[in-house]
Amino acid sequence: MDTREIILTEAQKLFARYGFNKTTVDEIASAAHMAKSTLYHHFPGKEEIFRGVIERESQDLAKRIRDEVEAADLPKDKLRAYVAIRMNHLRRLTNFYSALKEEYLEHYPFIETVRKKDFEDEMGTFQRILSDGVKKGAFNLRQGDVELTALAVVTALKGLEYPWTASVEIPDIGEHTEVLLHVLFHGILSEGD
Repeated sequence: MDTREIILTEAQKLFARYGFNKTTVDEIASAAHMAKSTLYHHFPGKEEIFRGVIERESQDLAKRIRDEVEAADLPKDKLRAYVAIRMNHLRRLTNFYSALKEEYLEHYPFIETVRKKDFEDEMGTFQRILSDGVKKGAFNLRQGDVELTALAVVTALKGLEYPWTASVEIPDIGEHTEVLLHVLFHGILSEGD
């Protein structure tokens, strides 16, 4: 692991435990077993380290989604992989975001920039999955409705991020994922309706 990655890994642990405001650059340098000057060689300050942590999480999620979706053969399995990875990612970040509740709004402009890029990337991925599924006859959806459907689902999943990660009680994300997938695949109407 290179120096930058060590700094980000240790900083993420400290931010999750103490929050952004209570974590110091001295503590990050100490946890990373390096001099502050070495840390400052890679990051100008604590906010840039925080940005690096958030951006790394974003890149990790994008890679995990891409890898899992590409590994699945059937469009339905690709969709399941996308939703499962997305929701499991929330479980991994629950403790991190819980420690940052107050700071979340303070750093909202930066986080919103990252979320917007993530949203655009995920929209593209979801649209490709749906479009492929429509072409293969796996999804009962018109090609013209792919973009709107992708927008609705990706927006719903993104909308769950903050309430779930900021909640005092950690939700059963696995169970919630199955419910979401059931609604996505089967709708909300009774079979006879």
